[in-house]
Amino acid sequence: MPRLSLSLAMSEYAHVRDIQLGRVVPDGIDLRLSSPPLEEMFRRFSAEEAWDVAEMSTGMYAALCANGDGRFTAIPVFLSRMFRQSSVYVVGGGPVRAPEDLAGKRIGIPNWFQTAIIYVRGWLSDDVGLDLRGISWVQAGVDAPTGRSPADIALPAGFALEQVADRSLSEMLATGAIDALVASHVPSPPPGSRVRFARLIEDNQPVEEAYFRSTGVFPIMHLVALRRAVVDAHPWVPESLFEAFEAAKRSCLARLADVNQSLLPVPWLPEYVARQQALLFGGGDYWPYGVAPNAATLEVFLRYCHEQGVCRRPLRPADLFPDSFGSS
Repeated sequence: MPRLSLSLAMSEYAHVRDIQLGRVVPDGIDLRLSSPPLEEMFRRFSAEEAWDVAEMSTGMYAALCANGDGRFTAIPVFLSRMFRQSSVYVVGGGPVRAPEDLAGKRIGIPNWFQTAIIYVRGWLSDDVGLDLRGISWVQAGVDAPTGRSPADIALPAGFALEQVADRSLSEMLATGAIDALVASHVPSPPPGSRVRFARLIEDNQPVEEAYFRSTGVFPIMHLVALRRAVVDAHPWVPESLFEAFEAAKRSCLARLADVNQSLLPVPWLPEYVARQQALLFGGGDYWPYGVAPNAATLEVFLRYCHEQGVCRRPLRPADLFPDSFGSS
């Protein structure tokens, strides 16, 4: 049987390197690989189905699934995971010094549906105890104005969202028009500004570790999505890709644990990996793929999505993936 040729777009992570180098080849599939910039990848895949398989924002994918867009399915391969308590920025030395100080304030965000923002809002609600409806949310570009007209975003009753096209969140934070901003990268103060931006939580790792111990949530940022038409025509493709990603990850972790070579410029790397494995994964599978090992994170995230209006209907983790993955 001839091999199936598929295009795949994803970032250059260490745990997919063996796929990108051709050392791991999915059974029955020849991959045509590319690594476009992340925002371009998300935009082109969701709008144009520019590839057969691509890395996708978890929030974007959940919204598509819940809101009636059936063009995609996904496999439970989680390429990017990051805690996001470190993603809230304020003016250094200003009046907002603790998460509780954000109650009733104006908070800037780049996109209501962005995965990192969903997790931060959920943390502020569940763990800090803030009323999200009491916050004035302001959507704009982080370091530059978007220049776009406001989009039609249907939010649950009581949420207030202002969309600003002609100012950046950085400028608004520097001038006091907003009290804080949430972003997946460090914002830049406007040129000539003497204002210093700072993380609201400077020493973030102890806070994020405590959050994990309390909730069991290790935030999933990106997963691997496929065009549904490909899967309908070739139902075996998801399993083949999943096994290839698993094999590439295992090879990567073996390299990281190698005490003979420093394959990353990080001192004590094997010891660091072992500590993270014990803390986050109970000494078991490091960075697990699959539904069951990630059920706690997926369930909480999907609840956040529904509560925040990202998803118009509630979803279960199993709703995100083909039936063949079940709860495994």
